[in-house]
This record gives sequence, structure tokens and C-alpha cells, in this order.
Amino acid sequence: MKHLSEILKGIEHKAVNYRDVEVAKITFDSRAVEPDTVFVAQVGVHVDGHKFIDNAIDSGATVILCQNLPDTLRDDVVYIQTSDSSYALGVAAANFFGNPSHRLKLIGITGTNGKTTTVTLLHRMFRNLGYSVGLLSTVVNKIDEQEIPATHTTPDAIELNSLLQRMADNGCEYCFMEVSSHSIVQQRIAGLQFFGAIFSNITHDHLDFHKTFAGYIAAKKAFFDNLPATAFALTNKDDRNGMVMLQNTKARKYTYSLQSMADFNCRIVENTLQGLLLSVGGKEVWTQLVGKFNAYNLLAIYSTARLCGIAEDEALTALSRLQAAEGRFEYVNGSGKMAIVDYAHTPDALKNVLQTVNDIMNDNQRLIVVVGCGGDRDALKRPLMAQIAADMCHTLILTSDNPRTEDPERILDDMEAGLNTAQKNTTLRITDRRQAIKTACTTAQTGDIILVAGKGHEKYQEINGVRNHFDDKEELSNILNLK
Repeated sequence: MKHLSEILKGIEHKAVNYRDVEVAKITFDSRAVEPDTVFVAQVGVHVDGHKFIDNAIDSGATVILCQNLPDTLRDDVVYIQTSDSSYALGVAAANFFGNPSHRLKLIGITGTNGKTTTVTLLHRMFRNLGYSVGLLSTVVNKIDEQEIPATHTTPDAIELNSLLQRMADNGCEYCFMEVSSHSIVQQRIAGLQFFGAIFSNITHDHLDFHKTFAGYIAAKKAFFDNLPATAFALTNKDDRNGMVMLQNTKARKYTYSLQSMADFNCRIVENTLQGLLLSVGGKEVWTQLVGKFNAYNLLAIYSTARLCGIAEDEALTALSRLQAAEGRFEYVNGSGKMAIVDYAHTPDALKNVLQTVNDIMNDNQRLIVVVGCGGDRDALKRPLMAQIAADMCHTLILTSDNPRTEDPERILDDMEAGLNTAQKNTTLRITDRRQAIKTACTTAQTGDIILVAGKGHEKYQEINGVRNHFDDKEELSNILNLK
């Protein structure tokens, strides 16, 4: 139990019927209300929580935290009015759980691509170095090696602080966390104290939510703008918007780069299907990851380790032991053919993976690409992704990804719109993803490379609100007779 006065610390508000009541729970879901609950009414994207205030009170809520007071106020209920209830929820949740982000070193990464790989490998590196570490990612949340299923890239403020409390209680010294642009705008990270922040890159994505690219950039930048002076801010200097992230931050500023002078530099010596030979700060290190995009991820990881006080040689040795995150450039071999599964679901990510494959192929190999685009998401990237794939492979197969509530055929129409007449005539359109993967495998000849992009680590295909089991890697293994 917490007193209401503790929960309201740091929140500007006006109170009606104020009493410093004891609080057993905080929630923004009226269906989860129990006696002695603080119910936070948010003005959401789809639903206005203010409509459920009476339901929450009937279920036992004794405190209502809201932006707009109801027309009728009950004498036995405390009403707390604030200008932004989503921000207030973040701060209140942090207070309720004892501000767990103050009890460990929380490091967040934001950017279009590379977030999951970077936090996952940072978690592995620091575990290998003997630290107790938490992980908050798209794929899974972890306390050391204990897995906790992930439902969003960044959890809601209550779940987030609950997880951080569990990490702190378990002795975690660090937590590495993906910070999505949605979570920044929706104030899910309000109330958290970050030890450091990393910017990877920003390319076309999520314009269904942010509406404009400028709005998307502003969302990422807000994360850095709100860092304390005690934190570090690490940015990719090679991204054209990398330095924008540092413009107004109070944090200590650092840069990393493959192309120009920076605080942390790296050069690709060799790039093969077996891995990367990198020169980091003038010292060579062999890594098991592939591609220029992974050189950036590895440099961000190394830079972060150094900013956390890890010695240079120790950080390089740990870097050399890292393996790719699940669904990120993962290999499946069989029948003399090589297949690659990758999560690439944005134009830039797809281009990076295709460029990597093209760089390491020989003249006798062909590249066959299977790719789709998700439904109920940014439709503007669909023709771009098809165009990029068609330009950089020998055979393109357009298929369904997670159509969600959209008609899969409409999504494929949008993708086909990015192809010229010649490309359309040589592109296969197979809506059924299983059949598309099978066709790619049977079309491929010995020595060819198959890339199945878009879903990566996901073990499902979402169609009309139902998640059906589907695993690209499993499908490839079965078809290539490995099982």
C-alpha cells in the first residue's frame, strides 16, 4: 500500500475531496479496478478513458486521476485533475513501484532499425561479463536468463515499472531497453530515470501514427531532450539526423561512426557470410555478425560498454563472442541451398540486408526474396519495399505478412504499385506465405540464396485479430528437409 501523497509526487495537479488515502493499485483499465485503486483516465488514440470513470468507481476506485473532471462528483471519491493524464500515469506508476529506474542503470535505445539486436546483444555481453542484467525488447523481456513474454516494443507505464521493480529487487545492475517512438509520444516512459540513451538511425516507418517524417523525428528527439545531465547520449553520427538528437539534451554527448571522426570509430576490414572483421579504435576484432548494418550495431554496443566503464580489451573480447539475435540474419541450410530469415520490415532495413547479401554473393549465385508488408500499418512504405527488393534480387515473391484486419490482396496491390512493367512481369505474387516460401525453395538451385524478410523472430501470423502459429525459420527447415 502507498499513500496518495507519495503517488502524486512530481505531478502538477488540482484536487477535489482530497484525502491522503491508502492506495493498493493503479490502473488505466476500468475492468482491472479493485477496492482502493487509483484509476487513471487517459485520452487514448482510440478510446477516451474518461467515459469509464463511473464504472471504475462502482468497482472500488477511490481516486480518479484525470484531465477532465466529470460533470457529477461523488463525495467519497478523491479527484485529481492534471493537464496530461498520460504523463501523470507514468510518474504515478514510477512512484507507486518505488521508482525502480533509480535503483539500476537504465539504458534505452531508439531508432527505426537495430533496436532489438542492440539491446539483446548488450544484455548478452553484460551477462557474459558477469553482471545481473534486465532486458526489455520486442522479442522478450528478461531478468538475467528468466524470460517474460513481451507484448509491445515498450510496455505500458504500469507494466514497465513493475518489470523494473522486479529487476531491481533481483539485483540487476543494468537494464537495456528498446524505446519506441510510440512509447515516447504516449508518455509510457514518463517518470523513468535513464542512465544512457542510444540513437541508431531513422528512416521511413510508422507514418500511420506520426503522420509526417518530421513528427517521427521529433518523437525520437524528445527522448534525448528529456535526459538528465547525469546521463550519456550516444548517437550515430553517420545518420543525417543523428546530430539532431543531441541539439537540446542536457546529457553528456558522444558519437559513433564508420565514416567520419567520432568519439568511437570502426572500419570494416572484411565482410563475409561467416562474419565481420572490424577495426575498432585501431584494434582488429572478428565478430560473428554479418553486414554493414551490424557493424553499426556492434559499434553502438562497444561504445555503450565503454561508456559504462568496461575496459577496451574486455569490451572487444566480449564483442567477438556475440551471436546474432533471433530472426536477425539467421541461417537455415539444406539441399545445397542457403536461406536467411530477417526481421527487415522497413525500406531501409530491407535495403541493408539485401545489400549485405549482394556484397557477399558470387557471380554464380542467385538471390530469391520473399517479402510482404503488415496490415493496419504505414502503407506508404509498401511500394518502396517492393521496389527495393525487385531492384536488388533475381526473383521476387510478394506475399502476405501480418495482414491483421486488412485484405491481403489490397496490401499486395500497394506493393505492386512500386514496380515498373518489366518488374511486374517477373515478380510472383503468392498470397499464402507458406506456399510462397515453398515456391522460393523449389525455385532455388544449388548454391542459391533465399531471403525471407519481414517477420524474423515472430512465431505467428496475425489475420483478423487471430494469431495463427507461423514461423518462417520452421517453414524453411521443413521444406529444405532438415526436419
